[in-house]
Amino acid sequence: MTLSPRTPAPQPGPDGDGTAAAPFGLYLHVPFCASRCGYCDFNTYTPGELGSRLGPDSYLEAVAVEVALAAEATATALGELPEVNTIFVGGGTPSMLGHEGLSHVMDLVRGHFTLRPGAEVTTESNPESTSPAFFAGLLQAGYTRVSLGMQSAAPHVLKVLERRHTPGRAVAAAREAAAAGFEHLNLDVIYGTPGEEDRDLQATLEAILDTPVDHVSAYSLIVEDGTAMARKVAKGQLPAPDEDVLARRYRMIDDTLRAAGMDWYEVSNWARPGGACAHNLGYWRGGNWWGIGPGAHSHLDGRRFFNVKHPGRYNDMLGAGELPIAGEETLDADARHMEDVMLRLRLAEGLPEHLIADDAAGVVASHLQRGLLRRSTDTRGVVHLVLTDAGRLLADGIVTDILAAE
Repeated sequence: MTLSPRTPAPQPGPDGDGTAAAPFGLYLHVPFCASRCGYCDFNTYTPGELGSRLGPDSYLEAVAVEVALAAEATATALGELPEVNTIFVGGGTPSMLGHEGLSHVMDLVRGHFTLRPGAEVTTESNPESTSPAFFAGLLQAGYTRVSLGMQSAAPHVLKVLERRHTPGRAVAAAREAAAAGFEHLNLDVIYGTPGEEDRDLQATLEAILDTPVDHVSAYSLIVEDGTAMARKVAKGQLPAPDEDVLARRYRMIDDTLRAAGMDWYEVSNWARPGGACAHNLGYWRGGNWWGIGPGAHSHLDGRRFFNVKHPGRYNDMLGAGELPIAGEETLDADARHMEDVMLRLRLAEGLPEHLIADDAAGVVASHLQRGLLRRSTDTRGVVHLVLTDAGRLLADGIVTDILAAE
């Protein structure tokens, strides 16, 4: 599919309200990394994989075209161009653009979209490609939030993950960002890496809590097909992650962070009051967003579409004046319901119980009785199903049970 000013833009899906009132976000994917981590299967490329023709300069030129076309197509799809509530620059390694390149990204967005006052603007950053001057430049450009990849404070764990930053650099970078004036900071953690011990994770958590961050994302290691780590596991060079160990480590993270004043608001995310990531909440609540960059995905009122993955093809299509869209799908009522259950049940606010089909009432009652779910009533009187502490460890299975019963 080619979506450009010469072809129809995505229209609201059958269950969309067709309005621009819902929160709207922009995601910008930066596909560059200095090296590839052994566990990573993201759409990223090292300089050796792309050659001299493709790099930050050509990427920013292509992004300039996509931002302009995206604004026009979004206005057509939604009936008007909505204000941007959130921006998230992810990767890859966005900090490889430097604060100058990331400032330019904001200039491009402001040239075609209007940011809502107080909009959340996040960029991911590799600690090794940051500095006090980098953070000062980001703040001046309008970024309000920084997410840093820490993964672990243990050198041997970073070595297994093939992460290139030194163990203390993420903590130092978080302090530099806070000193520059950032109030909202996240550190990413991966737990369950082969060779990690409980004391390694505890040291990582203690290092995090010795910084001014107000948000932590913690993900269990997943060995993705096609990665260097998957090949090592297949050859017996590394053991596969142990489910019992992962559950124990999750409890360690939850207990430690909650004792320090960070509560969970999504199964893998904890924040101090006011520190939750609004952009990611937009995804989990089924909001609208446009994804810019190679391989980026978008959603507009029930219509999903995604860009071509390779930066070369991405640049070529935009050079021809076409949005680089590789495919699309319209979510019917069943698909949208399935996503509601899958995503909203992961949130601490829970899933409105009235969205569950009557056929699943028995499954819900069973999980309530087992202490895996509880009911909570919001300020509007709507009853939500919420995962308990025990239920979070079995979240995927609970979702599967509910959907299978409907």
